[in-house]
Amino acid sequence: MQIGMIGAGRMGANMVRRLMHGGHTCVVYDRDTRGVNQLANEGAVGAQSLDEFIGKLKPRRAVWLMIPAAAVDGTLEALNARMQRDDIVIDGGNSYYGDDIRRASELQRFGLHHVDVGTSG
Repeated sequence: MQIGMIGAGRMGANMVRRLMHGGHTCVVYDRDTRGVNQLANEGAVGAQSLDEFIGKLKPRRAVWLMIPAAAVDGTLEALNARMQRDDIVIDGGNSYYGDDIRRASELQRFGLHHVDVGTSG
């Protein structure tokens, strides 16, 4: 399975490593390219921009967010313009549950699926 990970910090990077160890292909993007470059050296597919990230994912895309809660809305807004109907967004951050309900409704209008899998570090 191919999965895209936005967020190559400690939690996101370790999730990518575990996914790759399980045989999955991971495309990785982060505004800070150091984590992306490290994961690319370990076998992930790195992307230097959000457009490049989306372009490297095969439709029906699955994009996992491991970013701070404050960055989720802006990232989702940027993804809405780039993703296609039936693509999947998985939010792995610690967002307030009410925000996740709102985001799921907003993404549904674009034909995108939202999965909330809040994790605690």
